[in-house]
Amino acid sequence: MSFFGRLGNLWKGFLSLWISDIEKEHPEIAYENAINSMIQKYAKLKSATAAIIRRREDLDERYKKATADLAQTEAELNTAVETSQDDLAVVLIQKKNQLTAEISELKTDMQSAHSDAESAKSSLISVQSEIKKLKAERDTMLAKMQSAQARMKIHEQLDGLSVDDEVRALDNVRNHIKNTIAEANLTKELSDSSLDARLASLRNQVGDVQARQELEALKARKAAQQGQSQKTM
Repeated sequence: MSFFGRLGNLWKGFLSLWISDIEKEHPEIAYENAINSMIQKYAKLKSATAAIIRRREDLDERYKKATADLAQTEAELNTAVETSQDDLAVVLIQKKNQLTAEISELKTDMQSAHSDAESAKSSLISVQSEIKKLKAERDTMLAKMQSAQARMKIHEQLDGLSVDDEVRALDNVRNHIKNTIAEANLTKELSDSSLDARLASLRNQVGDVQARQELEALKARKAAQQGQSQKTM
């Protein structure tokens, strides 16, 4: 093989791979190409079938005409024989033999034409059915692929939605709340342990002590008064 031939084959190979990749990405193109190819095949087969049927019809017409001519010739031959017209009878016998041979040949051709027509129609129906099946398959497969692509897209979107950021944000809020509570508790603790708080507490204690001392003094005076009263009596 020449260099240019090999180069041409290499280019065809690359082109085939490129087309194959495109068809994988866009399967509707592959289906349309296959369907269009089947439609073209159907059109050619339909034209061929029409020609076969036309030949069958032509043979049928020729057979009918030859049969009618044979019947007419036989009637004329009988008349020629009965009227002793031997010269006409000889001609009619030759014509009869020719028509008989032609009819026999037409029968054979008609059988073949009918068989070819039935076979062609069967093939035509088969191709037509394949086109319908291919169209149905295209619709089904493309619908399945679109559904699969939609599911994949949803999965990709879900995979892309990470909850880490949301969890971290919630943790930050939790920590902030805890820190705020701790600061409030610390402020209270510091307030309770401050000098002012201790002095205020001490004042409260002093008041309590004085009140108790005053209470004890009142009790003592009352007890003294009762004792004095008893001595007087």
